[in-house]
Amino acid sequence: MSTIRHPLMRAADYEEAKRIARSGTLAERAALARRGDMAPELLFYLAADRESDVRVAVAANGRTPPQADRLLADDADERVRVALARKIAMLAPQLDPTSQDRLQRLTAETLTRLVKDTAVQVRAAIADVVKDMPDAPRDLILALAHDTEIPVAGPVLELSPLLSTEDLLALVHAQPGAETIGAIARRPHLNETVSDAIARTANSPAITALLRNTSAQIRETTLDALIARASDHVEWHEPLVRRPHLSARAARALAAIVAEHLVQALSTRPDLDPATAEFLRRQVVKQVAWGSPSVPAHRSDLPLPADAFAAAGELKARGRLTEAHLLAAVDRGEVRMVAAMLARAADVALSVVERAANLRSAKGLVALCWKAGFSMRAAASVQALLGRLPPDAILTAAPGAWPLTEEEMRWHLGFLARDGAATQRAPAAAAAQPAAG
Repeated sequence: MSTIRHPLMRAADYEEAKRIARSGTLAERAALARRGDMAPELLFYLAADRESDVRVAVAANGRTPPQADRLLADDADERVRVALARKIAMLAPQLDPTSQDRLQRLTAETLTRLVKDTAVQVRAAIADVVKDMPDAPRDLILALAHDTEIPVAGPVLELSPLLSTEDLLALVHAQPGAETIGAIARRPHLNETVSDAIARTANSPAITALLRNTSAQIRETTLDALIARASDHVEWHEPLVRRPHLSARAARALAAIVAEHLVQALSTRPDLDPATAEFLRRQVVKQVAWGSPSVPAHRSDLPLPADAFAAAGELKARGRLTEAHLLAAVDRGEVRMVAAMLARAADVALSVVERAANLRSAKGLVALCWKAGFSMRAAASVQALLGRLPPDAILTAAPGAWPLTEEEMRWHLGFLARDGAATQRAPAAAAAQPAAG
């Protein structure tokens, strides 16, 4: 080890630092490696310490010489390389790989090596530091933006001011993973050209993110085109209704396909003319979106009945089978999941809920929601989705009340629990009780 004393250290301190570097405890060596007045040669020595905690401290220390940083870029411990990546990335705006300064070139080479590191967390650490730097090297930003891992590319795609419209369009047209386009869709103040490109894709999650991005500029014609496709995408309905700028024509078109509560939200928008607002207030949706063909039974992305029932059981076991979760599933149009959640919450067989749905029994579905401990708000939503009932057939009640007596609801639960054969054998007995629908 060199005996040249660092100018910021007294002779006694330097000798003690050398002793610690050679034979101090782990805690002492790590503390030494974190010091801001440490001699570079001691940090170089500690860069080869047997304990990775010490090497992490050296990697994060701004006084560590570039030669030691270059060695640490190949360290076997990912934590060391992550700490180094964060430190070097902070220097990115100052680095020039063609500089005449040998040490600056060495630091630039270290950063280039870290950008190609096989560990996602190392590359992601760099992206997290430079994601919104206005003076970061453009080549670095492009390399990160094209990374195949979203923890690396995502922050840069969402926030870097150095990505041009052409850069973003190239990424969208390259048909990358769904998450890549979604990250672009979340960029603040996204311009109309890029919004158009995202809207033309078949990437529903990215389009949902675009619609939820209230700062994104979306042409009126593009919104109209998305509304025309929205009957097949329930997940677009709410963000479409909540868009900051919506024409009267778009609002009327949405009223024909979205759920009743969203039509009500439309009618209260302050940017609509009085005639359109009045039209929306009187609009009666023939088939609310939650029970419409916009969520076809054959959709492959919906869980199979057994899977949905298992998932609902897991929610119940974790104490998360709440009305809020049920309504969220209704809002997404997840027919099978809603049926499974209702069955689990009411502690009945899934076939009981399916029978109520097949019979389109408003009273039966209300009774199931009552037994499950849900409110009439949930019961109205469930009737629309599972029973496929139009608004004038949905049972309603004042807040805190139910449209049926407890005796009636218990009877309907018993009726639905009977198997089909038993019901067929006793038509007269069933007819003597309140109707099932």
